[in-house]
Amino acid sequence: MSARAIDAVIFDLDNTLTDFMLAKENSIRAAVDAMIDSGLPLGQQEAVDGIFAIYKEKGIEHQRVFNFFLEKTIGHVDDRLLAAAVVAYRRARGGSLVPYPHAHFVLNSLLKAGYKLAVVSDAPRFEAWQRLNYIGLQHTFDTVLTFDDTGHHKPDPKPFQMALELMDVKAERTVLIGDWIERDILGGQNAGLHTVYARYGDKYSQYADKVDSCDTKPDFVVDDLLQLLTVLDELNGQT
Repeated sequence: MSARAIDAVIFDLDNTLTDFMLAKENSIRAAVDAMIDSGLPLGQQEAVDGIFAIYKEKGIEHQRVFNFFLEKTIGHVDDRLLAAAVVAYRRARGGSLVPYPHAHFVLNSLLKAGYKLAVVSDAPRFEAWQRLNYIGLQHTFDTVLTFDDTGHHKPDPKPFQMALELMDVKAERTVLIGDWIERDILGGQNAGLHTVYARYGDKYSQYADKVDSCDTKPDFVVDDLLQLLTVLDELNGQT
């Protein structure tokens, strides 16, 4: 490993290893359809927009979003509607939350090559571990750090610095890959890491809470997780 320039890779979780927003949208639509079937007097899109408006106000991980939604729309929490929403949401989430193409291949290749691997996420600890279990990656990483572990949100460098300390690696020998330039990439640069922008995960959702522009420039841009291996080869002088 001493002949190699890079010793470790830090991954963001949501929209880098798994398409979190797609899974969230699918799960919410399933929950809304179940509530409508149980008597909710709203159209699907109006209800979906209303739920994501609550997420925008209270955070995408908010655990009582259906309670707030029902209180706002019908004036009280109807347990029949709430139960329908929760069951449908959980069923849809299990089928929607999957790793991006090539994720298992890339991670297995990195492990076989002797890289240390970490996840640094702004998600709450339990939710992050749920997602890792859903996508079958709960045993893959040397270190998993969430907001509950670090007490700091990206782009603060502290979460990345904690990961470096736990893996016992240097910043200049570590790569960070994430989909959010304003948080992942800027945070990685604040910690002195090589940065890879996962452009494949930063597209799409009308509900994503992101800004339109940022002056931060990543060191590399990939449109498929598989391209991370090429980036590492380049940094290691193997291309």
